[in-house]
Amino acid sequence: MAKTVLITGASSGLGAEYARQLAARGAHLVLVARDRAVLEDNAAQLRRAYGVEVEMLPADLLTPRELEKVVARVADESRPVEMLVNNAGFGLPLAFERNDISDEVDHLRLHVEVPMLLTHAALGPMLARGHGRIVNIASVAAFIPRSTYGACKGWLVSFSRWANGRYAGSGVTVTAVCPGYTHTDFHHRMGLPPGEEGVPAALWLDARAVVRDSLRDVARGAAVSVPSLRYKLLTGLARLAPPSWAARVGERGR
Repeated sequence: MAKTVLITGASSGLGAEYARQLAARGAHLVLVARDRAVLEDNAAQLRRAYGVEVEMLPADLLTPRELEKVVARVADESRPVEMLVNNAGFGLPLAFERNDISDEVDHLRLHVEVPMLLTHAALGPMLARGHGRIVNIASVAAFIPRSTYGACKGWLVSFSRWANGRYAGSGVTVTAVCPGYTHTDFHHRMGLPPGEEGVPAALWLDARAVVRDSLRDVARGAAVSVPSLRYKLLTGLARLAPPSWAARVGERGR
């Protein structure tokens, strides 16, 4: 297991679950999120439960000066980060034409520009050491047309596939994790109360299982991880289906 893992978007949802499961395996953590109070509470719980070191790095990744702090921490060879988990993100309504374009630009920056910058910062030290793991949290939306969210996640999957092929031979693996609908607070932060997402119950996943399955794929050096058999089948069908059908599927939920 990695000695030190840096996780963005670590205050809740999948980011917090990655922190728990990695701490349980003995990894020390660097937690990045905007809310200092939540980070402090999470860090205290992780230290008590698992006896690991937890460093807090409060930062708004859409603020250049704060992003620079995180980039510098990832690149710091005196305090090596063995695993980077690019998890920070947010969702927008699917009606691109009605969304505020500044929100769309921030959405693009957080889902594409930020993980690209952090991956670049991580690669130098990892390649110099000859080992490291980079985990990019994408989505099954990468395979199913879904407004700009699917487009951003599609970029992340394509980039991760290429990077894994390019750098795995040098000891650094890059994995795009593509969960389906997962029970976290992601949809709540979009203003959608539980049960109002318009998604059948059978399609919902448990965050603990998503993280557990993805870490198994990361350990194997997989370029892409799609947790759960149901979503492996769905993404396989989406690749073969007519674009009009895939677009209709992508309209399900919000």
